[in-house]
Amino acid sequence: MTRRRRSLTALACGAAGAALAATCIAAVPADDPGDEGDLAHKSAQEISDDALHALLGAKSLRMRTETSTDDTKLDLTLDQDGNCNGNINKGKLGRVDLIKRGKDVWLKPDAAYWKSQLPGDEGSTAARNYQDRFLHGTTDDAFLQSLATACDLNAFQKSVAPQPPAPDQPSPPAVTLSKGRPTTHEGTRVLPIVKKTEDATQTVYVAIKGTHYPLKITTQVDDESSTILLSDYDRPVPSNTPPPGQTVDITALENRTQAA
Repeated sequence: MTRRRRSLTALACGAAGAALAATCIAAVPADDPGDEGDLAHKSAQEISDDALHALLGAKSLRMRTETSTDDTKLDLTLDQDGNCNGNINKGKLGRVDLIKRGKDVWLKPDAAYWKSQLPGDEGSTAARNYQDRFLHGTTDDAFLQSLATACDLNAFQKSVAPQPPAPDQPSPPAVTLSKGRPTTHEGTRVLPIVKKTEDATQTVYVAIKGTHYPLKITTQVDDESSTILLSDYDRPVPSNTPPPGQTVDITALENRTQAA
């Protein structure tokens, strides 16, 4: 893995923290405040701090992610209690719908997923046998626990919170933080806050009206990019779970995988 690829991976996983909790910042005001609302007279650093505070205070949110270096896309609504509802899409390798309530986890793989995980007729047979059915288990299962880590809002918030550098680590690189011009993201007026380092550019799109939530975070390192979309702040995670008649124990998948 190249240095720049490692840089993009780190930025994609902790984009909000890196963009919102910048250090050694030279704030550059926008030339024309336009329709910045009450953000017009705040510096880029102040807006960044406000957005980080709003993100860390969220009890629940919807997160969508994608990156140019991997076909995997997440679309999950998650909360601080570890509940979530959404899907993990791996492109040609298939999609898995994911529901988590407490320790219970339900997965519904599509046909493409089954065929990518099991060879030959095994994948096609599993796709037929488990069509529109959920695999159910708990986080005591190692496989389900590995997937359930994506449902942990507390862990995500901890990852984006500013952390003091370790004594043996070098000082972070200088960062320039500036205000862009107001624009619209999914029907909401937002103000871009642009962070630049030597080899990367990150932009955090902050809601202008109401609570100044970060709604979109983009990262660019050379020709590689990543995007995190955040929305539905403090809306409850859907609590519906599949009825027993639509579920199969997770061991069905594990037994087939081990046999294959």
